[in-house]
Amino acid sequence: MKGKLIIIEAGSDASGKATQTKKLFSRMRGEKYNIRKVEYPNYRSSSSALVKMYLNGEFGCRPDDVNAYAASTFFAVDRYASYIKEWKGFYEDGGIVLSDRYTTSNMVHQASKIEDEVQRNSYLDWLWDLEFVKLGLPVPDLVIFLDVPPVISNNLISKRKNKITGSSQKDIHERDRDYLMKTYLNACRVAEKYGWKRIECTYDSCLRSIEDIHDEIYKNVIQNLPL
Repeated sequence: MKGKLIIIEAGSDASGKATQTKKLFSRMRGEKYNIRKVEYPNYRSSSSALVKMYLNGEFGCRPDDVNAYAASTFFAVDRYASYIKEWKGFYEDGGIVLSDRYTTSNMVHQASKIEDEVQRNSYLDWLWDLEFVKLGLPVPDLVIFLDVPPVISNNLISKRKNKITGSSQKDIHERDRDYLMKTYLNACRVAEKYGWKRIECTYDSCLRSIEDIHDEIYKNVIQNLPL
């Protein structure tokens, strides 16, 4: 019997995905669930080489310099390699896989490059077929969408280091404020289109506490996903 795949996703960087994924993993492991945690991009693997080149601006200094279809293949191949080498057997044996980002990030970030609604939906159909049909990656059982408005996430981005280089230099996504706004707005559309569980991470224009957000995520997982 195949396991379960839970995704933590967001419409912007610095939204707390890594923190919330880690907390949920620790809690569920402490409760004796058979669970494994993964994250994308998988910067530890050579499979992320093209992703790093893209984000570091080697194919162009703006996100739109690489079209949605081309950029999506970089991330898809990284996911495929990770799935085959690291967690396919665990998942197929019934394990729970908790992922910080997934195909959902292509839906959020790359689809935001396409303004026309018909063309954007065509891209989303193509992406679904590429990753879940052609590459055979598992379809998520539950996607938790962390909704952090850009006015807050942009401030958080300015304070953190680049995940690839460890420097203060931002990647091509993080330093393009217009792109980040388009991505957030697209994420809200995509979350509704695919029925993701939306977590409002702010209250009265202030970021909710980590524990408060975590408790809501945990309740959604337990209530909406038979484990």
